[in-house]
Amino acid sequence: MPWIQNEVQLEMQNEMRAAGGNMSLIKRCWLGWLRRGMLAGLTAWSVIGAAQEPANVTASVSPSASDAANTSLSESVRELREQVRDLQATVAGMRRELDQVRTGSSPQTALLREAVLTSPAKSDAAAGSSQNNAQQSLSADNLSENQIEIQKDEQKKSERTASLDEEYQLLSGKVDDQYQTKVESASKYRVRLSGIVLMNLFSNRGVVDSIDLPTVAYAPSPGYSSGSFGATLRQSEIGFETFGPTVAGAKTRADLQLDLAGGFPEVPNGTNYGLVRLRTATMRMDWTNTSLVVGQDAIFFSPNSPTSFASLAIPALTYAGNLWSWMPQIRIEHRVVLGEESSLLFQGGILDPVSGEVPGAEPGQSPGTGYYREAGPGEASRQPAYGTRVAWTHSVFGQPMQVGAGGFYSRQNYGFGRNADGWAAMTDVDLPLSSRVSLSGKFYRGRAIGGLYGAFGQSVLFNGDPISASTQIEALNSMGGWAQLKYRPASKWEFNAAFGIDNPYAGDLKYFPYAVSYGDAALARNQGSFLNMIYRPRSDLLFSAEYRHLTTYSLLDGGNSAGHLNLMMGVLF
Repeated sequence: MPWIQNEVQLEMQNEMRAAGGNMSLIKRCWLGWLRRGMLAGLTAWSVIGAAQEPANVTASVSPSASDAANTSLSESVRELREQVRDLQATVAGMRRELDQVRTGSSPQTALLREAVLTSPAKSDAAAGSSQNNAQQSLSADNLSENQIEIQKDEQKKSERTASLDEEYQLLSGKVDDQYQTKVESASKYRVRLSGIVLMNLFSNRGVVDSIDLPTVAYAPSPGYSSGSFGATLRQSEIGFETFGPTVAGAKTRADLQLDLAGGFPEVPNGTNYGLVRLRTATMRMDWTNTSLVVGQDAIFFSPNSPTSFASLAIPALTYAGNLWSWMPQIRIEHRVVLGEESSLLFQGGILDPVSGEVPGAEPGQSPGTGYYREAGPGEASRQPAYGTRVAWTHSVFGQPMQVGAGGFYSRQNYGFGRNADGWAAMTDVDLPLSSRVSLSGKFYRGRAIGGLYGAFGQSVLFNGDPISASTQIEALNSMGGWAQLKYRPASKWEFNAAFGIDNPYAGDLKYFPYAVSYGDAALARNQGSFLNMIYRPRSDLLFSAEYRHLTTYSLLDGGNSAGHLNLMMGVLF
């Protein structure tokens, strides 16, 4: 009966598959298998009974036929019993499989569970894909809104890339030059050459003290021109910097700066042959947080000046609120780090006690050109000038914000027991207002500070001949300052607007009816302002244009004004 066994197996396998799809059908499948097993058993026993009845009939006919029939019947019964045993073994195997399905230990059940667990993940993945598609759709909608900002960013990146390419070319050129020709010093230490070749094309409306570097406006003289035009290169500069050995843990270096604004030779067209002039010459020893500076340098207690390439030989707004000087000095600087973006700077030192007099000049007379140096009022006091400054620096908008306060003192001796105490208190600020706009400035109040270009360079006034023992002196008080607004719309462009004022006290100017001074004792107040543009197409090339306006008040003729237009081109090296 093989077909019965096969049929039962097929039906039971189909039921098992159906049960694998739905675990709740297990009991129903078991009842179906039991019913089919009982049906198969009854069918087998019916066949055996049917086979025994023909055997009894044939036995009564003839013994020989009966023996043959019995033998055949025995073989059939044995074969049927074997099939029943096989069927029972198959049923037992199916029972074991059913028990495994119930307990969950069959491989089919494990596969089913894995399929059930992975189906939610596939659903989540499908949902995530749909969400990503939605987000991509929203991103596509927002792309048009962000397109302008993306274009701006790309423009900035292109400008930055162009600037970096330019700097790379410049550095590559410098490296190539070093391979070809090197600046060699006798000490074999590295020397760096720098400077600027600058041409100024200028035009003046009104009468000024110096047509290429105007600081004061005067009244026009009858019969003379009230304007001027010219060009000069005497504001060109050259500098040398050398880097020395490390001494006592300090890095040493020295710097020398020269220009051609030292005057004019007494030759035809001598205004075009500027004489070499010493600007600064410093030597430094720099430790981690402390520095020692020795040499001639800008006054450290009044460090900043307005930005102008029209006035490199002297800082802009000289005699208009900007205190400055290049003086021999010894100073110590110490830095205290307050955090990642804040620090304090302490400075203090002694300076050459200059008082503003021109060498070889007598009060009320033109300056001389003496070769031998004589003691001035500051040197005659037999003590140095003193300076100090404290500054706080903090990073704002990626730029340093700095606020400083400084002080200065210098004793002056004019002979015959006539002494004047020169002093000044000042504050300076450099304040970034944004990443492109900054405000800087300085304010001072002082007395007898002609050596710092305060009060038109005058420290005292005389009521008569300065070499006379009966002549009295009056120290000149003054106050002033300047402010500058800087705007950088791009890395290559810069715009500056500044205003400054210097105001000697009127009470001191009128203290003597007929005052005498090393300068013009009648000058009462000076105001200066300018607006300039600086364009740097490359890091070593610049173009600039500036307009400056001066208004100078005098005790004799009121106020006088002048305008100065300056066009510049410079190449830095």
